[in-house]
Amino acid sequence: MKSVTRVICSLALAGAAAVPSPAQSAQGSQLTFDVASVKPSKSGDPPYSNFPLNSGDFYIANGGLFSATNFPLITYIFFAYNLQGNQGQSLVSQLPGWVMTDRFDIQARAEGNPARAGGGPTKDQMRLMMRSLLADRFKFAIHTETREVPALAFVLVKLGKTGPQLRSHPAGAPCQTSAAPPSLATQAPNAFQQMTGGSFPGLCNGILGLPPGVPCRSRLGGRNVTIGFIADLLSQRVNLGRPMIDATALTGTFDFLLEFTPEPQNPTPPGLNVAPDPDGPTFEQALRDQLGLKLESRKSSMEVIVVDHVEHPSEN
Repeated sequence: MKSVTRVICSLALAGAAAVPSPAQSAQGSQLTFDVASVKPSKSGDPPYSNFPLNSGDFYIANGGLFSATNFPLITYIFFAYNLQGNQGQSLVSQLPGWVMTDRFDIQARAEGNPARAGGGPTKDQMRLMMRSLLADRFKFAIHTETREVPALAFVLVKLGKTGPQLRSHPAGAPCQTSAAPPSLATQAPNAFQQMTGGSFPGLCNGILGLPPGVPCRSRLGGRNVTIGFIADLLSQRVNLGRPMIDATALTGTFDFLLEFTPEPQNPTPPGLNVAPDPDGPTFEQALRDQLGLKLESRKSSMEVIVVDHVEHPSEN
């Protein structure tokens, strides 16, 4: 039974690491891949991509090759528009079920597009190319609207003081955002896991799921990220039913580490004896004790994405 428990906990950690930075505008310049193939996935293998398809700046040099297999369309949409918590949750509620369940393999190459010296297109350029592909093959179209919604605001527990695991990012500190390409035996997410070390992740400008100190807790960490970025990502990761926003008035970027016992999202399958750590802090307890933050109910004006159209992909 212990081996089953480890598998369940590791899956939760992998999800935290790919969670899916504020969304970019629905409009973008028309960068396109030179060639692209979109096929329904027939493989039962785990999803794989040659660089992380998440929010933030984590990246792996790829020479302009986009290679991803066995991901649902929603993953490619989140990548293309750099989505996470608040806008991501609003988007998902509007989409047909097949966008979350039907899986696709996408192989594409960009050779003639703007590129970094020796590294191929940047991650943001790859996002814009994926937007063009989604519009062409899936007829995906969106627009944005501003709406007032109920929200949960991050505020400081003690004025002017953060918790022990939320620290201002040192100005001028080395801040790496990319990793070397993985070997054939190492998938991209594992390459990023191997670079974590010390109290905070080794990589900057994003948030990673980290091995917890106690099995079946969630542990998240980030370096050089804003409080707003943390709140937005946690809106999706924790899902308290309302978007989380920053109302701390803290400026600049921060390093943080947060470990808590997640609330079960689904019933435990019959025959499995997997219980949350009874001694672990809840999310709100961890937020208060570790980061020095608490939640307050407020109304907030937010930009939301509205889906205009999506359909099954056209033939290659």
